[in-house]
Amino acid sequence: MSTGWRMTVGMDRITELAAVIDRHVAGSGIYTTAMPHVSLIRADQPSTPTPAVYEASLCLIAQGSKRVSIGDHSVVYDAAHYLLVSVDLPLVGHVIDASPDRPYLCCKIDLDPAMLSDLMVAEGGAVPHTDLPVLGVYPSDPDLIDAACRLVGLLDRPDTIRALAPLIEREILYRLLTGPHGPMLRHLVTAGSHLNQISRAIAAIRRRFDAPIRIDEVAAEAGMSPSSLHAHFKAITRMTPLEYQKQLRLQEARRLMLVGGATAGTAGFAVGYESPSQFSREYRRLFGAPPRQDIERLHTAPSAGIAL
Repeated sequence: MSTGWRMTVGMDRITELAAVIDRHVAGSGIYTTAMPHVSLIRADQPSTPTPAVYEASLCLIAQGSKRVSIGDHSVVYDAAHYLLVSVDLPLVGHVIDASPDRPYLCCKIDLDPAMLSDLMVAEGGAVPHTDLPVLGVYPSDPDLIDAACRLVGLLDRPDTIRALAPLIEREILYRLLTGPHGPMLRHLVTAGSHLNQISRAIAAIRRRFDAPIRIDEVAAEAGMSPSSLHAHFKAITRMTPLEYQKQLRLQEARRLMLVGGATAGTAGFAVGYESPSQFSREYRRLFGAPPRQDIERLHTAPSAGIAL
C-alpha cells in the first residue's frame, strides 16, 4: 500500500470526520457526547489565548488550526497534525484559523490509563528510555484518523455506542502505543517511572485543589520525596505544584461564574481563596482582566473562551 494512497484516504476520512462533528455541534463551544472519553469542539472565529487544563488526551483537528503553549514552549496543530498530551497540563490555547463558512472542528479523546496499561501488558516488551515531551504534535496517521472517524461516527448510531465504542477506543490507544510516542506512553503507565509518579501527584492535587496544598501528602501519594516531587513536577509541567494548584483554582472559579452565575466573591471562596483582593489580582494576572470584565467578555464573544 503506497504512502500517497494512504495519505489520500486519510484526508478523505478527515473530511468525513469534519462532517460528523459539524452534524453534532450546534455552534461555537465544547460539547460532551454519549461517549465519556469523547468531546467535540467548534469555533466560528479565532479565539483569544485562553488558559485551561488539558486532560491526558488525543486532539484531532478535522478543520482549522490551533496553537497551544506551556511556558515558552508553543506548538501548532491542524488537520495534518495531531496533538498528544500525556498528563493533565495547564496550557494556554487559542484557535488561529476559523470562520463561519469554515469553522474550527476538533474531537478530543481522553486517554484511559487502565486500558493503556492492559494493552502494554498484552503487547509485552521492555519500557525504553525516552526524553519525549509530554506535550507533542505529530504528523497525522491515516489509520489513526480512520479509527477516530469510526468512533465519532457512532454518534450517528447511538444504539451501537455501548458495544463498539470501547473496541474502537482500544484500537486508537493501540495505535498510539505503537506509534512514535509509544515510549512516552509506556512510561506513563509504568509504576515507579517519574512520569507515572507525577501523573499520580497531579491527580492528588486535582482532587483537593480547593484545600491548602500539603506537599508531604502529595509526595507520599506519588511515591516520591518532597524534593524529588518538586524537581520532576517542574520538569514535566513547567510549574511548581503550588502554581499548578493556583491555575486549577482560577479556572474552576471562572467556570462557576460563567456557567453557574456565581459572583466573584462566591467563586473565589468556593475554590479556596480567603482574600477577595488576592483572588481578583491573581485572576487578572492569568486571564488578562478582572473577574467581572472577563465574564462579560466571554458572554458577548463565546469563542473567546474556547481553549481546547
